[in-house]
Amino acid sequence: MHMTVPDETLPLLARPYGLLSARARHLDADVYDTRMLLRKTTCMTGADAARVFYDPDRFVREGAAPRRLRVTLFGERGVQGLDGRRHAARKQMFMSLMTPEARDELRGLVARFWRERIRDWRAARQVELFDEVSELLCRAVCAWTGVPLAARQVPEITRLLVALIEAPAAVGPRYLRGRAARKLADRWAAAHVTRARERDERGSALDEIAAYRDTDGTLLPVDVAAVELLNVLRPTVAVARFVVFAAMALHGAPEWRNKLATDDDPELLEAFVQEVRRFYPFFPLVAARTARDFEWRGHRFPKGRRVLLDLHGTDHDPRLWDRPEQFRPERFIGREPDAYTLIPQGGGDHYEGHRCAGEWITKDVMKVAVTALTRWMTYFVPAQDLGIRPWRAPAIPSSRFIITQVAEP
Repeated sequence: MHMTVPDETLPLLARPYGLLSARARHLDADVYDTRMLLRKTTCMTGADAARVFYDPDRFVREGAAPRRLRVTLFGERGVQGLDGRRHAARKQMFMSLMTPEARDELRGLVARFWRERIRDWRAARQVELFDEVSELLCRAVCAWTGVPLAARQVPEITRLLVALIEAPAAVGPRYLRGRAARKLADRWAAAHVTRARERDERGSALDEIAAYRDTDGTLLPVDVAAVELLNVLRPTVAVARFVVFAAMALHGAPEWRNKLATDDDPELLEAFVQEVRRFYPFFPLVAARTARDFEWRGHRFPKGRRVLLDLHGTDHDPRLWDRPEQFRPERFIGREPDAYTLIPQGGGDHYEGHRCAGEWITKDVMKVAVTALTRWMTYFVPAQDLGIRPWRAPAIPSSRFIITQVAEP
């Protein structure tokens, strides 16, 4: 299938979360060809498409991400752009940081900092939850990774990390802020890598990244190790968006707020968190490049073609999800989604593929946040603009979720 428009870059910027699935429905096909950034591009949606997309025999990541992602979100020469043996080894290093003990430590830090912030929020006239949680998570992940961060540095480093997250799909000032933030963040992270190598200690995530040796036995260049350090810090701060979406869901579904406040069944909390991840918009799509010529469902994929997988559309595919436009956590009770149906942070295998290494951390942090919002504090949600603009990616409500009258029960 082919689209007849000359280039879909501007339509995609205007509708990042709905364009690919809408085009696919219009063409009655899970795969179609178009142009993006003046380049022939193939778009895919659905669980079957995800299974193909994460086949390393068919797709590679090197050279797939547009430059605007590399100079803002990802950085240069990080794990996202590797393939084969180098990717497997680098990914194993990241997964080694995700042990149950390490995750417990991060959960404890997030809980501690959240309880501390509640005391500050009680005295505030109003609290903008997105900014507050972003800073809270920045403090927690820096402490967890062993990155020294003074209290006065927290706002500045948080702003840098948030700017990286917001820039790739932006135009104008937001994109330019992201470009500038990338340079500053890379220098800041590189300085910590250099100091960690001078100490030559082991134990923290920073130490492990600084000491990691590539498949040729050499240490990573300092600038690449800095990119990988940011690949731990930045995604953790990005979870603040899911926390805000969880707060929105609790506000819109008071029956679930009551359940989570009174019922200790962990399956309920798991189901709620999974539905927040499925329902709300996070990153809209991911890119890869074909490793060789092949055909799928009669569609030709030439070697070297950039291919986009529709994450958000797959998470809202009515063939996979009953009434997908409704927020229904009960859909996850007794159901464990497979690696290609629930893909807000990518699909496939965590250890061998390109699925986000921090997905478990995302769920851990969200569970702490939901527990805090339902059990550790009370608050009032005043009238505000909770609309999510269709052109903004990654998405966030316009008001960034304001709460007032914070108290401890």
